[in-house]
Amino acid sequence: MATITVHVSDVEKQFLDEMAKLKGKSLSDLLKTTTLESLEDEYDARVADCAYEEYLKKPESCPLSETISEYGLGNGE
Repeated sequence: MATITVHVSDVEKQFLDEMAKLKGKSLSDLLKTTTLESLEDEYDARVADCAYEEYLKKPESCPLSETISEYGLGNGE
């Protein structure tokens, strides 16, 4: 497992310690989960923005039933 070092001020460290305590997590777990969740949300938003821009260039869509069938998401009916 890799280790990442982050430099923070004493005030920031105190704040992070308090947040970890409030959430009942270790400081390491708080930083890892919060950072990853935030970055995943940002990534998802950017992907959605790009998809929307592509749609605006060529506004075509297909029926939901076709998409479900294409990706094998049906319930076997």
